Amino acid sequence: MASVLCLMMVIASMPNSQVEGDYLGDEYSAQESNSDVVISYSNGPSSGQSLTGVYTLSFSFSGTGTVTSLDVEISDDSTTWSNIATLTSSPWVTYLDTTVLTNGTYELRATAYDSSASENVIQLSPSFTIDNQVPVITEFSINNIEYGTGTSASDRAWFSTATDGTLEFSWNAADDDLLRATLTNVPGPGTPASDGPSTINYGWDWSSGDFTEGTWNPRLTVYDSSGLTATQTMFIGIDRTGPSIGTVSTGSSTGWSTSSSVTLTGLVNTVDDGLGSGVAFTEISLDNNVWTQTGGDSYSLTLNDGIHTISLRATDNVGNVGPTSQITVQVDTEAPIEGQWNVDELTTALIGAASVEFTATDFTSGVDIANSFIEYGFDSNGFGQTPDISGTWQPSMGTGLDSTVAQSSWATKSRQYLMLRATVMDVAGNTIVTNPVFYQILPSIDFQWNLTETNIDRLVVKPGDNTGNVTVTGLLEVNENYGGSITVRLEAAPADRFADVAWTIIDSRTLDAGSMTDKSELLIWNYTVPNEGQYDLRLVIDPTDVIDEYNEGNNENYMVVTGASVSSVINAPSFMPSIGAIFLCALIITFIQRNTRD
Repeated sequence: MASVLCLMMVIASMPNSQVEGDYLGDEYSAQESNSDVVISYSNGPSSGQSLTGVYTLSFSFSGTGTVTSLDVEISDDSTTWSNIATLTSSPWVTYLDTTVLTNGTYELRATAYDSSASENVIQLSPSFTIDNQVPVITEFSINNIEYGTGTSASDRAWFSTATDGTLEFSWNAADDDLLRATLTNVPGPGTPASDGPSTINYGWDWSSGDFTEGTWNPRLTVYDSSGLTATQTMFIGIDRTGPSIGTVSTGSSTGWSTSSSVTLTGLVNTVDDGLGSGVAFTEISLDNNVWTQTGGDSYSLTLNDGIHTISLRATDNVGNVGPTSQITVQVDTEAPIEGQWNVDELTTALIGAASVEFTATDFTSGVDIANSFIEYGFDSNGFGQTPDISGTWQPSMGTGLDSTVAQSSWATKSRQYLMLRATVMDVAGNTIVTNPVFYQILPSIDFQWNLTETNIDRLVVKPGDNTGNVTVTGLLEVNENYGGSITVRLEAAPADRFADVAWTIIDSRTLDAGSMTDKSELLIWNYTVPNEGQYDLRLVIDPTDVIDEYNEGNNENYMVVTGASVSSVINAPSFMPSIGAIFLCALIITFIQRNTRD
């Protein structure tokens, strides 16, 4: 116990170097201290005072000590202190910007360091309040907005104001010591003068005389006498140029439509208004008729066949009308009209390609030759839709409707049919496929009687072996060299015969191979008229059709001879008038008849 008491007496006798803070205006008994410095607030808040804006704090000192520094701090809970300033020399003055602090109750703490005593001296201020009223902007607007609100960059307030036009701005604010307002970032050049402080008009009628097109972000700044400010921004634009229309699609790469319904696309998406107010609508005029508005990107028209002119123009959101552009829309809903075929003569003697041509017309868009073509095949009977010999359709040589068909040997195609069809497309894309046509490939060789040189020497004779003889002369011809053998014969039959009476073969001759290499052979027969009456005579080439000819119909030549019963018949030589003489007689008779009618 004695030890404890001694220790307590030692501690009690030790000097206390820490000085508790004094409150201004309050009585405070300083504890024992080595420093006699006293801090005074020359200008400081009084108890319960309400501070706003920027407040000046000044300090003074008394006593013999030497103050080398002064820390000024503030706190709203007397626990956590925030430094306002550290002063190291006279004047001991600083500033309290109350606008950076929240409203509430505060106190100040001034801590001076006395270098003579090596001690800190603390002085607390009475409690005070900060009650700043920051200006509240209640209005910031612009009159006569043509489009938009101006609340954001994506929703600007747009105008078509002229270069020397005027923009009318209005503003208002709530504050207990409102001072003035400024407006910046406006269309220039220049900036409106400050509104206040002597007189506040709460707005500007701004006209710089040189408003250019573009976008601006006018900024309103409101000041009060406490040094507090508030700002607000609006977003505006000036647009005096109409939008231009880009490439509008009609849905056809060729410029032609095969449907009467044509849809235009790109009426909005291709429109360029630059940095302007944006597209409101597009107008369409068909063939210089009335304008029709549309706000969509596509628009459908029903058009007649033919070529149409569509005029387009766009209007922006402030009423600027852009330039007029035109597109041509061509409509053709009708298929091409079929014409006729022109095909070379097809025979087994053909060498190389045969020309095949099909004609077609299209009075609207025209025939698209590049996409039209001819196909061919070989058929056995000239009937059907698909070639039955070749099996499939083959493309002809070349493109278009004037083409050729080539074969290594046409001689092997005798009596077959060249089967042709055409696919015709017009420029608009309408297509027709023609029905097949057939062209028979005939043998090239053809035997016939020379009509001028084939006859009988008498037309009327007295029947009998001695008096009824006539001489039949026939000139056999062929159109090309023929080295084989051929049979010809003379046949006779009564002229008044019944249908079932057969011809009588008078003489049949087979010409030796090589006889027709010179393309002709003269043949002579003798025929005796057996009885009275008329008898038909005929000369027949290849009677059993051994040789396949171009024309089997010219293989027979007919003549008539008469057996007369009159005893005074003079067996005069017969004459066979030529074809030319017959034609001449016909012309003379016609001339006489005309003169008689006259």
